Amino acid sequence: MDLRAYTRQYTEKDNRLAALSYFGTFAVYFTALALAITYSHLWYVMLSAGVVFAFAAVRLYVLQHDTGHHSLFETRAQNEWAGHALSPFTFAPFEVMKQNHNLHHANIGNLEHRETGEIHTMTLAEWQRAGFWQRLQYRLYRNPFVLVPLGAAFTYFIRYRWPKNTLRFGVGQVLLHNLVIVGWLSLLYWTTGGVGLLIWLGFSFLGGMIGVFLVYLQHNFEDTYWDRRPDLNPQVAALQGSSCLDFGWFFDFAVANITLHDIHHFNARIPSYRLRQCHYNLPAEVAPRRIKFGEAVRALGLKLWDEEQGRLVPFPG
Repeated sequence: MDLRAYTRQYTEKDNRLAALSYFGTFAVYFTALALAITYSHLWYVMLSAGVVFAFAAVRLYVLQHDTGHHSLFETRAQNEWAGHALSPFTFAPFEVMKQNHNLHHANIGNLEHRETGEIHTMTLAEWQRAGFWQRLQYRLYRNPFVLVPLGAAFTYFIRYRWPKNTLRFGVGQVLLHNLVIVGWLSLLYWTTGGVGLLIWLGFSFLGGMIGVFLVYLQHNFEDTYWDRRPDLNPQVAALQGSSCLDFGWFFDFAVANITLHDIHHFNARIPSYRLRQCHYNLPAEVAPRRIKFGEAVRALGLKLWDEEQGRLVPFPG
């Protein structure tokens, strides 16, 4: 089967679907935040609305990711404007994050360019050569109780204020982005007070943890793919080195189908609103393996890439 030709059938953009996804997610984001703040005295309403808000925040981030690939709306300009407008709510400065993510796509599965990935992975050989302090640092970094909560807090609230490659891709845009965030949070505090700001912060943090969990699973699972040039196969790296998470239709919808990461890496021009159709219409003989939730949780215990076995493994016993 010519998979490249097959996926091209699903690359057509539709501004009606894009606008529904884009503005609909914004509507859910602001409505859920308003409900959580208004009914903060009713913990069950606040909690329910807050969880919806957290997933809407994740979905906005995924849509911004799509605009960076120019795969959400029909024209480049529409995607660029939409991506910049999302930035204050995703906390990710659009232009720099777009360029960094393009570097990630260009080096997927490349052991010699792991710096372009979101989460660092050591090889087993590197671990065996490492000293005590380097091992301790890596153990703490890869501990899920550190990686997910502290990783979310550091990445979204601190690191994204000045992302890597900012000097290369856009100092002015990052500074303006941070200024707009200050304005947005000031407006939120002025209209809702400290309680509103704390609710926004708490559930934004939850959204960040969901995002880090998903980012981890996109490329960190047992039979993922890493290699070195000239043996590196980009097509295999895209499909085998990226996961397909099967947490159900509703979860896919809630996170704009970023769970279908293998097909996205194979053809980043497919809009998020066509990814699920593209994936589940694949013939059974070529459909990639889907990772269920239980396996996804167990994947958090895999820490090192074993080059000899060609798989991700736990720390040595």
